[in-house]
Amino acid sequence: MSGAVPIPDTGRLTVGIVGGMGPAATADFFRRLVDATPAGRDQDHLHVVIDSDPTVPDRTAFLVGDGEDPTPKMLEMALRLEAMGADVLVIPCNTAEAFVPSLRAGVQTRIVSWVEEAVGQLRRARPGIVRVGLLATTGTVRSRLYHDELSRHGIDVVTPTEEEQDRLMGVIYAIKADSEAAGVLASTLAALAESLLPRGAEAVLLGCTELSLLAGRCALTLTGPLLDASQLVAERMATIAGGRHDDAMTGRPNGG
Repeated sequence: MSGAVPIPDTGRLTVGIVGGMGPAATADFFRRLVDATPAGRDQDHLHVVIDSDPTVPDRTAFLVGDGEDPTPKMLEMALRLEAMGADVLVIPCNTAEAFVPSLRAGVQTRIVSWVEEAVGQLRRARPGIVRVGLLATTGTVRSRLYHDELSRHGIDVVTPTEEEQDRLMGVIYAIKADSEAAGVLASTLAALAESLLPRGAEAVLLGCTELSLLAGRCALTLTGPLLDASQLVAERMATIAGGRHDDAMTGRPNGG
């Protein structure tokens, strides 16, 4: 199957969440989506279907040449969600954005671009920003997913040093394993985020759902603004799926 089903101009959409990367981050994104949806009663919320398959191979491992291709597993989930009636799909994993072009070739349902929507929301939140600090997986950084999208809007990216990136990946995998106290991990994350500000970052973007999960559990205090991709995309999905089209989706084919 190929092609894209156009997003209707009005009406509520059933959201399909391609999850499991990791499971706790998927649950965190769903909670953010619920919280971002204006609702006075149960019936006002969105219809959401979730397929959380934690057997999806590690995205970063594949992108750095040391793992199995996760595309087939993600495509299985996307097809199941499509069969369940999802009108629009979202993948709460920043690194998974690297595989979206291949996934789009296998489904008819529109797949929202996590990175495009996060950057769009970032620009709304911080108009005129020209340099952003990025905390993300090594796979996301090496794939330049945020670099390329931010560059389209004239925004430069500041990333950790190689040693700092290794520390950050340690934090990310520790969150997945729940192997250390959240407070210790949050302190390390805050220090890494803070280090990007003296290098010219006007704000720091959390571009990994595990980091979003940790930030949601532990309040991080920085001397500069901290933005969270999971929160930004959840807010956009509430608008997209809720039928509110005052600020339309990014206009790329099957693109979010």
